[in-house]
Amino acid sequence: MRVKSSLSEIDAQIEKLRERRKFLVVKAGERFARAAAKAGLVELEIPDEELDAICEEIAARFRKGAKAKGTAGSSAP
Repeated sequence: MRVKSSLSEIDAQIEKLRERRKFLVVKAGERFARAAAKAGLVELEIPDEELDAICEEIAARFRKGAKAKGTAGSSAP
């Protein structure tokens, strides 16, 4: 039989998930910052609008790759 969770338990779980999400966002930011520094991008004066556009292009490129890989594997007989 399933035990019902109290509202306070659910709130505690939500708070833990929020903290975990915040931690993962910070770690992802640090990862990209390290990659940018390693590539020498931090020394270049790139306008924010241009940097945003470049990042969107990179994201689109990898999303297309992920979709292509996902559909190729699902067409097996």
